[in-house]
Amino acid sequence: MTFKSRNKSLMLFPVLVLAVLATQTVASAPPPPNPVLYMMGTEPYQTGGKHLIRYNFDVLNKADYPAALFAAAPDLPPCGANTKASRTWVDIFDQRGKRLNGFCALGKPNDLTGIWFALEEGIVPPSYVYIEMTDRQTNIKYKSNLADTVS
Repeated sequence: MTFKSRNKSLMLFPVLVLAVLATQTVASAPPPPNPVLYMMGTEPYQTGGKHLIRYNFDVLNKADYPAALFAAAPDLPPCGANTKASRTWVDIFDQRGKRLNGFCALGKPNDLTGIWFALEEGIVPPSYVYIEMTDRQTNIKYKSNLADTVS
């Protein structure tokens, strides 16, 4: 090895080390945690002549989710007629796994404050519910805890 080529190698070494460290930092970023679901309360409302009770929920750790998870994803399959559905869809299930409601157009993590399901007045709600957040781009699901439906 000549002096000139050795000098070039020594000059490139720090660049290589920085590139490896930067790659490791990005690759080792922890994935978002599972959502921590809790009930905020209930509210009566009417639609189509029916009297319903809406069960409102929030995700305690919604700030731990990157905004990119909720960006519009027109390159992914639509949600009905909505061709700009979000990358991540959120579904609410009872403790037995029956789907109660879903959200396919949440625009940012803070929109997790407004998730809900509704039942006709007089119907006993399930004791517990949970949500699944499905990142349609990576096909990763984030499943929450069981949250009580009694406020």
